[in-house]
Amino acid sequence: MAAAEGPGSGGGGGSPGAAGGNRQLKYISLAVLVVQNASLILSIRYVRTLPGDRFFATTAVVMAEVLKGATCLLLILIQKQGNLKQFASFLYDSVVVQYVDTLKLAVPSLIYTLQNNLQYVAISNLPAATFQVTYQLKILTTAIFSVLMLRKSLSRLQWLSLVLLFAGVAIVQVEQQQAGSQPTPGGLEAQQSYPVGLAAVVVSCLSSGFAGVYFEKILKGSAASVWLRNVQLGIFGTLLGLLGLWSTEGPAVAQRGFFFGYTPLVWGVILNQAFGGLLVALVVKYADNILKGFATSFSIVVSTVASIYLFDFHLNLPFALGAGLVIGAVYLYSLPKGPSAGRPSPGTDGQLPGHVAQCKELPSVATQGFLTKSVLVN
Repeated sequence: MAAAEGPGSGGGGGSPGAAGGNRQLKYISLAVLVVQNASLILSIRYVRTLPGDRFFATTAVVMAEVLKGATCLLLILIQKQGNLKQFASFLYDSVVVQYVDTLKLAVPSLIYTLQNNLQYVAISNLPAATFQVTYQLKILTTAIFSVLMLRKSLSRLQWLSLVLLFAGVAIVQVEQQQAGSQPTPGGLEAQQSYPVGLAAVVVSCLSSGFAGVYFEKILKGSAASVWLRNVQLGIFGTLLGLLGLWSTEGPAVAQRGFFFGYTPLVWGVILNQAFGGLLVALVVKYADNILKGFATSFSIVVSTVASIYLFDFHLNLPFALGAGLVIGAVYLYSLPKGPSAGRPSPGTDGQLPGHVAQCKELPSVATQGFLTKSVLVN
């Protein structure tokens, strides 16, 4: 995996062919990051605003966890060359015998499950472009939690970029509240609430920032693979997701069925959630912080332009100004802050960059645009 270290090493002794290969990988990484980040938000918004029966968001969160966990189990089995005995022994030792290490992931898994559900609430009630801009507040929350919990230092440029980020988001919110609710396909205005969506995205940003820093704090020095961590997180995520489903939509799901409202488009969203974060985990190693920052900024542009055509989103000067400040802030924050720039904290390199998707982009603030998320996700 020498190519994986090439972009970050900065060495000038490589051959022209190797340099060209690394440059191509960077462009591929940029494309993957932008497409995954923008497509997840746009697709969720699209399926949640279509006329007809709405699927239960809680069931989609559970299905994404199940599919992601199953995929990671398959990858671990492949790593064990299909030896079921070694596979079972490895899982038993890693999950059951080392139960303390597994239990450490209960807290971040709870937060990620909450975050995934809140993202559905937010995107269902906010225009996709507004959500994309506002969700960048997770960079601010992650930075603050990093300073408070990990005693990390930020450069003056980074502090300035955080101020610009907050100002940009504030301008967008003022503009959106003054403009009122935007028309949505199918006459669904009555089913949407801007305050509810805004509250959901703010809480999601707070939970994302805390979860990422907490994850880094408790797992420093851990040698576990990304796939094992996703399995451990998936166990708690599935159980907690089912608990949330039962407590919030249990009677409705029991009456209408777990897969009520599911269409090929809904399955596409779930697959994007489940596999998008894992795909990002594979390509993010080829992208430096500047590229990640540029990808986040470009994703905002893509989401805004797509929203104009897909959702009749009205772009005006205040929104453009606020979004421009956010885009500039994200890029400035990703710039190296000096000779020590890009130096990771001990034990954080390579730890679970693809859960969020979540998941996810976990410890590093620079990758917060791609942990979905889980969405991001994450």
